Amino acid sequence: MAAPVISVDDVGIQFKINRRRQRSLKDLLGTKQLREVPDEFWAFRHVSFDVAQGESIGVVGRNGQGKSTLLKIVAEVMIPDEGTVDVRRGVAPLIEITGGFVDDLSVRDNVYLAAGLHGKSHEQIDQEFDDIIAFAEVKDFVNTPYKHLSSGMKVRVAFSVVSRLDEPIMLVDEVLAVGDRGFRRKCYTRIEQMLDEGRTLFFVSHNDGDLKRFCKRGLYLDDHVLKFDGPIDEAYDRYTADYS
Repeated sequence: MAAPVISVDDVGIQFKINRRRQRSLKDLLGTKQLREVPDEFWAFRHVSFDVAQGESIGVVGRNGQGKSTLLKIVAEVMIPDEGTVDVRRGVAPLIEITGGFVDDLSVRDNVYLAAGLHGKSHEQIDQEFDDIIAFAEVKDFVNTPYKHLSSGMKVRVAFSVVSRLDEPIMLVDEVLAVGDRGFRRKCYTRIEQMLDEGRTLFFVSHNDGDLKRFCKRGLYLDDHVLKFDGPIDEAYDRYTADYS
């Protein structure tokens, strides 16, 4: 049996929130600064699973249960506070609209920067540049600063670049929900092509149709733990049953 391309072993990650204590009349009348009271919480703990090359995995759960955080840990842009993550193949992340893109650079410069950071040569990007721009439908905005694009246009550029990378693992967050219906259809066709190529997919969504279209396996995060790991239909049914 081939070694897994991703191994997540007993992983947990903790965050802190600073909350101001409640104002009293003395606070309002005086000059004493309010004391910050740090709160600590675990997004999740004791999460373990292995992923084989070519698996398609949907991650489900309520907002705030750590779905996007889990993808960021797999992408190695966040470091867990406990446990280990071993990613043995390259990752192409589409996790946040602006992730990996520089606001003040033009669309053109961002394409070369993002693709170059993932190992593509300048010559390779030259050959693919027109196709990237055409797929993103931003031909008239090539020299426009990235920060001046709408949210939907940013998604188009990001997905067009990331889907052209040669990395075998694809991470897709709910950012595709920002795009219009026509562009989402193009994205979904491209995702299906990458799955046919044997890529591995992590897909975060609240849309059961999309999850069941792309994914065979589901991870259900709830109450700060991995509550279920199994067929995507059952993962989604358990999620909806808990909160119906």
